[in-house]
Amino acid sequence: MVDTLGVAVVGFGWMGRVHTQAYARVRHHYPRLSLVPELVTVAEEVPGRAEEAAAQFGFASTTRDWREVVADPRIKAVSITAPNFLHREIGVAMAEAGKHIWIEKPVGLTAEDAGAVADAVTKAGVQGAVGFNYRNAPAVEAARELIASGEIGTVTHVRIRLFSDYAAHPEGALTWRYERERGGSGVLGDLASHGTDLARHLLGDITSLTADTAIFLPERARPTGATAGHSRASGGEIGPVENEDYVSCLLRFASGARGVLEACRVSVGEQNNYGFEVHGTKGAVFWDFRRMNELGISRGTTYQDQSVTTVYVGPGHGEFAAFQPGAANSMGYDDLKVIEAYRFLRSVAEGTPHGATLTDAVHSAAALDAMARSASSGAWAEVTVDA
Repeated sequence: MVDTLGVAVVGFGWMGRVHTQAYARVRHHYPRLSLVPELVTVAEEVPGRAEEAAAQFGFASTTRDWREVVADPRIKAVSITAPNFLHREIGVAMAEAGKHIWIEKPVGLTAEDAGAVADAVTKAGVQGAVGFNYRNAPAVEAARELIASGEIGTVTHVRIRLFSDYAAHPEGALTWRYERERGGSGVLGDLASHGTDLARHLLGDITSLTADTAIFLPERARPTGATAGHSRASGGEIGPVENEDYVSCLLRFASGARGVLEACRVSVGEQNNYGFEVHGTKGAVFWDFRRMNELGISRGTTYQDQSVTTVYVGPGHGEFAAFQPGAANSMGYDDLKVIEAYRFLRSVAEGTPHGATLTDAVHSAAALDAMARSASSGAWAEVTVDA
């Protein structure tokens, strides 16, 4: 038997669109899913945007006030894709109203914000999923299994990189993303949050770290109208960029492994250069998001001059079989959000978490807070997660 689940999307920028498309596609890839999402309401304060979304995707209703979603009994689950500074307020309110939430990282501005949403989800007994989409790549899941199996030996060190040019243009608009009050951290929350989640997902808990940050484009023009994504602006009032463009970080793991994490949003010549290199005592595994369905694997007993083999992931890896019938057929970014939607809906149907949870968000946010403390003090910082 198949039941419907009334869903709402709060915030309809690019990520709100991605969530909506994932809801629309999820039953195509997972026909046995026992819950069918029904698009009830889209909430967006920018005039006209919600109406455009409803016309395109078939939402039954629209609103400019997300609080109407809280009070709507038709809605049982909510995607929260609004700006970071609203995550805590909206997330807590939705959970307290008994609604399951799929919320984008970094879940607020601080670990305290993420913890407040996690507590609300736990107390309400609802499910909470978080948008750490890169862990859903079948190749990443294969790498995790490879590491856990011991095939590359004991992990010694990892390097994680997240380089992009989305904020590299000097005419990039001074939106909420660049303000401390509304965006919180800069590249920490935007990209390094994915890096800390991947690090923990692959290697276990991070115990301490030391970080350095920098702002390379200190001023931008304020937009004169509504923006979506990473818009450009010129001629507007010039204002300061308040959060970091770049971070580099040394990591220590509970396992004894060491790591390097580097992220930048103003890397000219880099488009979504995200990936990792994990080294062990007997081998290594390499992943590049731009070649999302491939893994570089070195394993064996030769140690020195040991070769690296390219492996194309296929139906036996992660959720690949829900999208393609054979190895080396391509998957893309939006497919990762379909997997995320599936795991969220499965969590709701079964009452058991599947995929990234609010606990994962709290751990990621604790590492980001430690990075900020370390960059400010110049010293190593402990990564502490409140019980």
